[in-house]
Amino acid sequence: MTVEEIAAAIAALSQEERERLINLLATQGLLPAGAHSHMPPTSAGQPPLGLSFREPSLEEEADYILVFDGGSLGNPGPGYGSYALIRRDGKSQVVRLDLGEEMTNNEAEYDTLIAGLEDLIGRIERAGRNPAEFTVEVRGDSKLVLNQVQGTWKAKEPRLRERRNRVRNLLSRFRAYALRLQPRRESVKVLGH
Repeated sequence: MTVEEIAAAIAALSQEERERLINLLATQGLLPAGAHSHMPPTSAGQPPLGLSFREPSLEEEADYILVFDGGSLGNPGPGYGSYALIRRDGKSQVVRLDLGEEMTNNEAEYDTLIAGLEDLIGRIERAGRNPAEFTVEVRGDSKLVLNQVQGTWKAKEPRLRERRNRVRNLLSRFRAYALRLQPRRESVKVLGH
């Protein structure tokens, strides 16, 4: 099993199962003494991945903002999407995607978010830096994607669950992250559609 697969499996655990896993790792000496007692509690409003990150506080401005939107021509139909990467200094770039294959709107939303996160991680690494040094705020108008990633809603459909786990793995690469639901009109302002 790869590290990514292990992280995805942990992300899919219930809060109770994660707590049992943390306690087991602590008792076997695989976590530093007392580390599990300093991990933030998970609530419905926070990501369920409290093992290694926290959302940036309201006082903390994210290093990057990623705005995403995806859809399909028909449902299912050929997928498309776009995302914007915005740096703290205000510099931004919009990327448009032709996802090509038949997919649902929700799958296109997920695939666009995945592409944006992979692009951001790649840019950071090509600059000789580690994504774990940075924070990212993800903004979108997809309640389903954001609530599933956050753990507020379950991902029962296997194709969406796989994508949700991929997003969680990518987010785990950052020091901290925030997920923000925004009105569609805000996404249109940034993305131009």
